Amino acid sequence: MNADASLLMQQAAAAAAGNQQYPASTLYVVATPIGNLADITFRAAHVLGLVDAVACEDTRVSAGLLRHLGLHKPLLKLHQHNEHEASEALVARLQQGERIAYISDAGTPAISDPGAVLVAAVAAAGLRVFPVPGASSTVTALSVAGDTVAQGFEFAGFLPTKAAERRTVLLTLCGRPRSQVLFEAPHRIKAVIELLAEVCPTQKVTVSRELTKQFETVHTALAAELPAWMAADAQRERGEFVLVLHALKPEAASEGELPAEALRVLALLSAELPLKQAVALAAEISGSSRNRLYDHALALKNARAD
Repeated sequence: MNADASLLMQQAAAAAAGNQQYPASTLYVVATPIGNLADITFRAAHVLGLVDAVACEDTRVSAGLLRHLGLHKPLLKLHQHNEHEASEALVARLQQGERIAYISDAGTPAISDPGAVLVAAVAAAGLRVFPVPGASSTVTALSVAGDTVAQGFEFAGFLPTKAAERRTVLLTLCGRPRSQVLFEAPHRIKAVIELLAEVCPTQKVTVSRELTKQFETVHTALAAELPAWMAADAQRERGEFVLVLHALKPEAASEGELPAEALRVLALLSAELPLKQAVALAAEISGSSRNRLYDHALALKNARAD
């Protein structure tokens, strides 16, 4: 953005957002675009121009954003490896009356990104924290998932890196009455897609890739269909991913019967876990009676033994 355009942007931002009060000794948690720079809000641009310094996850990424806005601010590193130490230093600066913004590399801070430790430290010091809302990959993905039966959503973030732990966690997320939102990296997406096809083949999943960027992809299909869809184009494994596991409508079981979904979850968990642990997790996931699930699992175990 050239100097004239930057000036016009700041003037427009001030006109749109300048009437609100922006007190000193305050941390401003500012959402930034998740890919498309045009998604910066007037209020975010105004606050970034107003603060004394900008704390950020990666100074190289944040410097590019500020240059785009025609801004020059001191950049202070705060990332997952120095969050506690950096938070103490930022609190001291806030206590001296500074206004400081915190931004992550993309989207809303402190959601699977650093920032929560800083917010907690500022609040514990009796100082103010103001959110400046904007882009969020979680909400963006949910808005195009079209999950019509969900009773709200739950944010699960990144799955564990170890395969066994990832499988156990995914088993607990499938089949819930709320949408489940996951983040995934390109080097693990193929394994996660294949695991979804195995453990919940009939569940709908929306795969959002490179949201708001030039090669954005949004695809909804049954989990069983996703490995073939991904294999059809090598580009589909590249980029940052948000997955939405669609909710399952609770089945109306006949009196004395356990819902089919509860039995499916129990069978999957029983293959991987001790009986009591499998029953406890199946009851939590499905909402079915733990005692009835235990009786069913025990009967199956005895039948196999016979």
